[in-house]
Amino acid sequence: MMRRVGGSSESRVPLPKGVTSPYTVYLNGVRQEPGSDFQVRGGALIFPRELVKEGKLGFWKWFWGAWGIGTYGKNDQVDVSWEVDGRPRVAHALDIERVTGSSGPPA
Repeated sequence: MMRRVGGSSESRVPLPKGVTSPYTVYLNGVRQEPGSDFQVRGGALIFPRELVKEGKLGFWKWFWGAWGIGTYGKNDQVDVSWEVDGRPRVAHALDIERVTGSSGPPA
């Protein structure tokens, strides 16, 4: 069961069109379990914590990276895999939306 802490943020990841059950969800390459790691609501995966997707690289971050000086920011990635007619499909690095002020038990 997912636990919710008052005032915490959730993250919403819309499922791409064509994804059919059963499917497997990965967060940063680690398999996630429905019910304990995420819920499915309204065609989206709901994670009980804030996930962050790094935006476009700014000039200075790119510049320092080009010289081999790394900057490590948080960059969560959600991937979904499923099958269509016996052929594997993967949706990589799905969009992440932040949901704030949620209340009540998960649906």
